Amino acid sequence: MKFVGIIPARYESTRFPGKPLVMIKNKPMIQWVYENALKALDEVVVATDDDRIFDAVIAFGGKVVKTLATHQSGTDRCAEAAEQISGTTNFDVVINIQGDEPFIQADQIELLKSCFKSDAEIATLVKKIDSTEELFNPNRPKVVVDENDNALYFSRSPIPYIRGTEENNWLSKNTFWAHIGMYAFKAEVLQNITKLKQGKLELAESLEQLRWLENGYKIKTAETHSQSIGIDTPEDLQEALNLF
Repeated sequence: MKFVGIIPARYESTRFPGKPLVMIKNKPMIQWVYENALKALDEVVVATDDDRIFDAVIAFGGKVVKTLATHQSGTDRCAEAAEQISGTTNFDVVINIQGDEPFIQADQIELLKSCFKSDAEIATLVKKIDSTEELFNPNRPKVVVDENDNALYFSRSPIPYIRGTEENNWLSKNTFWAHIGMYAFKAEVLQNITKLKQGKLELAESLEQLRWLENGYKIKTAETHSQSIGIDTPEDLQEALNLF
């Protein structure tokens, strides 16, 4: 199978405007994402609606396409970009790479790719939860999976519920999985899911992947032991710089 990585990147952000262009050492963040993704992929493209990001990618020699400003999600932006490049680039699977994770690990991308050795339509990553704080953090989506590693449900609540056990002992009773928000899609599946209407589960949890499950798509999961560093706020950037 042939894979392409698409990095949706927008300039406007409520918590951190312009973050794809903030400098980390001597490079803009989007360049770090792009170059790290190339360690696991032959073809990577940035998808943006902003001229400043577009010009920055051209300046460091990257590939970039201009997309509409009206997209509601990175998935929708990826779908448009995939459609644009389909005439010149041969690919079977699109990997959606978060534009705010400058230290993305090549092995995580390889894990996503490995899911398509089976009959995966969509693939994503999970990581074992090892602290009660993380388990009960609503900003850390959780997932339960079946015996074939397909996702059964995603939630901001800790799932499954452990009956008759105090919350601080839940981790000793079950393996809990955190969802790592990287996705890969078969090319035709990506185009199809962007045409789906929001469902009740997605609206309740504010998790777009529930729309896909509600409509019968299978999401294959693979376990990662790495934790990427996402940059959502200026404070996150400072923490990342300290680690760097």
